[in-house]
Amino acid sequence: MPPRLDFDNSYLRLPERFSARVAPAPFPEPRLVRLNTELASSLKFDVDWLTSDEGLAFLSGQSILDGSEPAATAYAGHQFGNFVPQLGDGRAILLGELLDCEGRRFDIQLKGGGRTPFSRMGDGRAALGPVLREYIVSEFMAAAGVPTTRALAALTTGEPVVREQVLPGAVLVRVASSHIRVGTFQYFAARQDVESLQALADHVLWRHYPEATTAENVYRSLLDSIVAAQADLIARWLLIGFIHGVMNTDNMSVAGETIDYGPCAFMDTYDPATVFSSIDQFGRYAYGAQPQIGLWNLTRLAETLLPLLSDNEGQAIAIAQEALDAFEPRFLEAYHAGMARKLGLIEQRHEDASLANDFLAAMMENQVDFTLFFRNLSSAIQPGIGDEQVRSLFVDPTAADTLLERWRARLAEEPQDAITRKAAMDASNPAYIPRNHRIEEVIRAAVDKADFAPFHELMTLLSRPFELQPQYARYATPPLEHERVRATFCGT
Repeated sequence: MPPRLDFDNSYLRLPERFSARVAPAPFPEPRLVRLNTELASSLKFDVDWLTSDEGLAFLSGQSILDGSEPAATAYAGHQFGNFVPQLGDGRAILLGELLDCEGRRFDIQLKGGGRTPFSRMGDGRAALGPVLREYIVSEFMAAAGVPTTRALAALTTGEPVVREQVLPGAVLVRVASSHIRVGTFQYFAARQDVESLQALADHVLWRHYPEATTAENVYRSLLDSIVAAQADLIARWLLIGFIHGVMNTDNMSVAGETIDYGPCAFMDTYDPATVFSSIDQFGRYAYGAQPQIGLWNLTRLAETLLPLLSDNEGQAIAIAQEALDAFEPRFLEAYHAGMARKLGLIEQRHEDASLANDFLAAMMENQVDFTLFFRNLSSAIQPGIGDEQVRSLFVDPTAADTLLERWRARLAEEPQDAITRKAAMDASNPAYIPRNHRIEEVIRAAVDKADFAPFHELMTLLSRPFELQPQYARYATPPLEHERVRATFCGT
């Protein structure tokens, strides 16, 4: 007997033009690769049932439970700056919404679930490599405290998919607080459908920002809330060296979660111009460009909300601009506070931003690994052997000496002891990230040899990214030159 799950599909109570009902594709032989048992339990799933044949049928979309109403949602979007008025879920199928143990609402979605009315020329399927990449990176982000969609399960489908080559098919069961995007608002704005825009805005207020409903201008408050959430999110990305890779407006969640891990990657050597995405030939979505692109995307959102902000167009534009003007100070506040934590500074001061910037400039000049530098820095709070762990990362080790001296002088102005400070720093600087060459190793083993042991080992490590795990020390090292990943791919 399948369990009774209390689906409450609020998004499907919006008008029919918001989504299209669709059945997931049949798959010949779905098999479970990994189940996120902790997440499953929090969503009130019976884990034993999920690993049974019936549970597998549900996770792969072969069996639809009572209350589930599979659907694909409509949205538009700017893709690399070019507006496309209709995109939508071309290979993702929303199974429904569940409340977790704390009463929070989450979407359950199949990514790679088959063709939908929005698939255009696509097959609606997903290949195994991108499914594993999203599982790895999204679960690391969650463990690192970055707002994100989650991975409930990864499955193989038993059928091939054709990309540049024939690859094993797979499905990711994704969990998100919603899948509503900036592009969802753009879809209705492009059609001048103000009624639907208001219905969507009201739904987002109710679902994500109920505190904003008491404001004098609730839609201004909605915009303020989304601006703040995105500013905080992008600051968190930069603090761990994350590069989204495809920050199109259809890949920007209004819930302030990281969504759509396509050609994403993590920076090894620090350089703000770092790009991995094979389709980002001009660096639009480079590591250091992400804040300005976040604001650009929010500006597109603000444009859709103008009819709701005021009946007077000039007044609406002024209201929107005032909300957008809050992005930069909010981002800088979040970013500099995070950098202070990474540097072990408890009492943040205005001049600390200059110290952080000087560190970063020297790191770029000396080709220093971003993650290792900040993790190793806590060993050098007091002069000693810890210095060499930092100096060895620099092309010119003497370049580190002046920085360390200046940094220690700043630390001396605070009362915290070295042990307390080191613990705080290590809690802010991960020892392990999903390095791109390690992800590629996992994918190659799975795709070429059907060997998932490296995937499971990496997931075990990344579930505790801030804790030293000596048995996995090799995962902390940067790639050798022949291991370096220079391009990542979307997978669609």
